[in-house]
Amino acid sequence: MSDSVISFADLGLPPTMLKALEALGYETPSPIQAAAIPALLGGHDIIGQAQTGTGKTAAFALPLLARIDPQRPGPQVLVLTPTRELAIQVAEAFQRYAHGMPGFHVVPIYGGQAMGQQLHQLRRGVHVVVGTPGRVMDHLNRETLSLANLSALVLDEADEMLRMGFIDDVQWILEHTPATRQTALFSATMPEAIRAVAQRHLKQPREIKIKAKTSTVEAVRQRYWQVGGLHKLDALTRILEVEEIDAVLIFVRTKTATVELADKLEARGYACAALNGDMNQAQREKTIEQLKNEELDIVIATDVAARGLDVPRISHVVNYDIPHDIEGYVHRIGRTGRAGRTGEAILFVAPREVRMLRAIERATRQPIEQMRAPTLHAIAGRRVAQFRQAVAEHLAHDDIDYFESLVREMAEENDVDPARIGAALAYMVQRERPLRVDGSTAPPPMPDAPAERPDRQERQERPARPARQEPPPRQRPAAMPSGPSWSSAVEQSEPEPRAPAAPRATPDIDPRATPLKDHPDVTMVRYRIDVGTAHGATPKHIVGAIANEAGIESRFIGRIDMFDEFTTVDLPSGMPNDLLQHMKKVRFGKFRFNMAPLGDDPGNDAAARDGSRPPRPRAPRSDAPAHRDGPGGRPPAGPGARRSFSKPPGKR
Repeated sequence: MSDSVISFADLGLPPTMLKALEALGYETPSPIQAAAIPALLGGHDIIGQAQTGTGKTAAFALPLLARIDPQRPGPQVLVLTPTRELAIQVAEAFQRYAHGMPGFHVVPIYGGQAMGQQLHQLRRGVHVVVGTPGRVMDHLNRETLSLANLSALVLDEADEMLRMGFIDDVQWILEHTPATRQTALFSATMPEAIRAVAQRHLKQPREIKIKAKTSTVEAVRQRYWQVGGLHKLDALTRILEVEEIDAVLIFVRTKTATVELADKLEARGYACAALNGDMNQAQREKTIEQLKNEELDIVIATDVAARGLDVPRISHVVNYDIPHDIEGYVHRIGRTGRAGRTGEAILFVAPREVRMLRAIERATRQPIEQMRAPTLHAIAGRRVAQFRQAVAEHLAHDDIDYFESLVREMAEENDVDPARIGAALAYMVQRERPLRVDGSTAPPPMPDAPAERPDRQERQERPARPARQEPPPRQRPAAMPSGPSWSSAVEQSEPEPRAPAAPRATPDIDPRATPLKDHPDVTMVRYRIDVGTAHGATPKHIVGAIANEAGIESRFIGRIDMFDEFTTVDLPSGMPNDLLQHMKKVRFGKFRFNMAPLGDDPGNDAAARDGSRPPRPRAPRSDAPAHRDGPGGRPPAGPGARRSFSKPPGKR
């Protein structure tokens, strides 16, 4: 491909696809895209050797989408990936690029997802299937997936599939596809086993090799903070409190999120603005000019809106929402550390997003260090330093003489030292941002703020800590604090000595609550979830959903009993109503959790806890999904219908 290629229009893509790329903010093709797109559009097989994060998903998705016939029945493109996370990512990319193709359908299929949901999507009719080898084999054996009309097949991250032991499955799938198909193989490395697959199954392939290069800016220090959901806003404000910030660019995924986050930060006193694709050019230029002129300190942007943004005073980039791909991450952090300056890049990572973090580290060949949660003392110290600096700046001005005389008059009138008047004024100014940590005037505790953790190798070499196996008893209030901090109240409460024989009065605790094993001061209440084994759920899914969405560590999730149509689980008492409402809306596949405390019948609850019999189902709710046994679920019939999952805390 010649150096004259400057845009995607030069590659022969159809106008509808070019329009979608323009809307996504794509400007010029990457080297792998410039080489692979024309070859695949021409119907050739290719072997692409390129690292993750070089744009290879678009390199095969765009030309194969251009060759799809929307009227032709059955899957026309099959993409094999080593992991379900990558399958979802690739499927989402196909959907974005096909924005201008009415009636287009893509489905990701992978293990761990309910088979019924995948069958429904396949019966509806799809043009592209993206899946892991094992689940694709399952569907082929069940004859629920037909590849008779397949025109193209992609092996994505082939070396990773080899490493994970999938290469035999891949060859089996290749043998069950039409011989006339077009094949594209992408791999970061080319071991002999992958080369053998290519020689056997590809027809006169064109080889494309893109040399790996360091993508990230060396002047940018990269850190991450493991935090998610309701706690990210608190984490962000802590960062804004303690970091030496000139200007900060915060990235979110959606246009709506830019406005919502800007409103929340403005309410907390920050000078900020949103930057998104809904703004016209004049508005965009005004916002950028305000950032350059120090009229704004914070801009919240989407990837598309921030393309080409060059403001040297941006000292920090915060990835409030993790990007979908490595390319997006590299582009984001490139907005800081410019013009010879150093920069800071901070990434918020939810527990379910850790794999993407590791992929970014591998692709950029740079470790991303974990942040230590700012302490209350650090925040108070930072506020004091800022207060001192502000006072010193005003002392240098000549226009405070009037106020000095006014303070002396007030001191004489009240017969107090002038310093006392100054202290009262300082208190008035800093009332909303206390300068000391003494409990009543300290900044609010940070929910979900993990201490700095050792890396993976250190964790493997370090012996198990007794504190995690036998945690000290925790004092838990009778009524949990409201708001999102409930989820971390157990972890952050300080251990207190327990009186050996003094029973603790708990008049406000739910009478149905029970103590958690190994944490006798943590009382538990049983909740019902309208998802069960018939929907493909396992205890692992329930624990993961509660941990991710409610921010509860797994060791504080108690006994789980699974039935065909519902599940019961013990959780710490005092869940705030807003969090409970959120948990009602959490979904497993297409089924809503509808989480609620388990009835008002103590006898029924006790029976459910000790496993003597399943809990009586409640009356069906109007917002409950229509399960196969009715909206409200039905207790299982016969032995073996229930699965119990109860492990000692700290050993999950």
